[in-house]
Amino acid sequence: MSLTNRVLGLEPIVNKGLEWINIDQPTREKLDTLSQKYPLHELNIEDCLSKNQLPKIDRYDDHVFIILQFPTTQKEKTSPRFSQLSLFIGRDFLISIHQGDLKPLAELFQACKIDNEKNKKNIMGNSPGYLLHSILDALVDDLLHILMKVIGNLDDIEDAVFDDKVAIAKEISILRREITTLRRIVVPLKRIIVEITSRDVRKFSTNVEEEDLISYFNDINDHVSKVLEALDESKETIEIYKDTDHMLSSEKTNKILSFLTILFTLSIPVTVVGTFYGMNIVIPGSVNFSYELNDFLPLGITLGFSIGAVIIMLYYFRKLGWMNNLTK
Repeated sequence: MSLTNRVLGLEPIVNKGLEWINIDQPTREKLDTLSQKYPLHELNIEDCLSKNQLPKIDRYDDHVFIILQFPTTQKEKTSPRFSQLSLFIGRDFLISIHQGDLKPLAELFQACKIDNEKNKKNIMGNSPGYLLHSILDALVDDLLHILMKVIGNLDDIEDAVFDDKVAIAKEISILRREITTLRRIVVPLKRIIVEITSRDVRKFSTNVEEEDLISYFNDINDHVSKVLEALDESKETIEIYKDTDHMLSSEKTNKILSFLTILFTLSIPVTVVGTFYGMNIVIPGSVNFSYELNDFLPLGITLGFSIGAVIIMLYYFRKLGWMNNLTK
């Protein structure tokens, strides 16, 4: 059994009788091997192999099965994605199962794997309840770091939303998706942690640790609550920025359309004047023009009509407020 565990990467870290097994990239073979020693229910094994299970807690007489989701950011992707974490927690063991993309958990396990009794004591303590707190605390801290990046992006959008030369509709949409993804993770996370604090901590902690662990889990719950509040505020803020960007873009488009409309309208009299040269009348430039006073009469009438039409249209545009939009 020990050789098989070593080959499959299932060797536990042991501290004062408490065993911690961390599995990344779970397979049916690994989980079936563990089920020979630990009480892993078949339905829970299926949940671990699936990557899209909803957060939940299944309680049994001798252990608890928990599914949680945490955000993770890959190098090639800037927006957070969620990763599933499955936990089997018994009286003397804790099995954590994930897809290998929860970096804080992997670092925590490696710190325990080093032959250092101080690290094991600080991380694992004397009970699976203490170890569960250490895991959740590390992952919630990473969640705070991701939240800070989102808030930083929100500040950048605030600076760019009033810049007419920058188009940020895509950036706003991406950030809205990130905030929605994080809220979809944090809301059930808060519910699960509240349930763990109220119902499960006492099962997997010593009498000496019990009160302290409840305080520790309450601290984690407080951090999650603050994250959720910040996400709610960010959601409201990004909606305001979206509406503001839409309003400013519409105003800019209206200005451009107003300018083009006025430009086209003012060119109409000139076009009309040009048509007079195709008529059979005497005006400067025509063949029969002799520079006598009577020859200037058609030109005066044409110019007077054109100038009068422009003045009337400008007055009408100003009365409608179209000219005021161009001067703002």
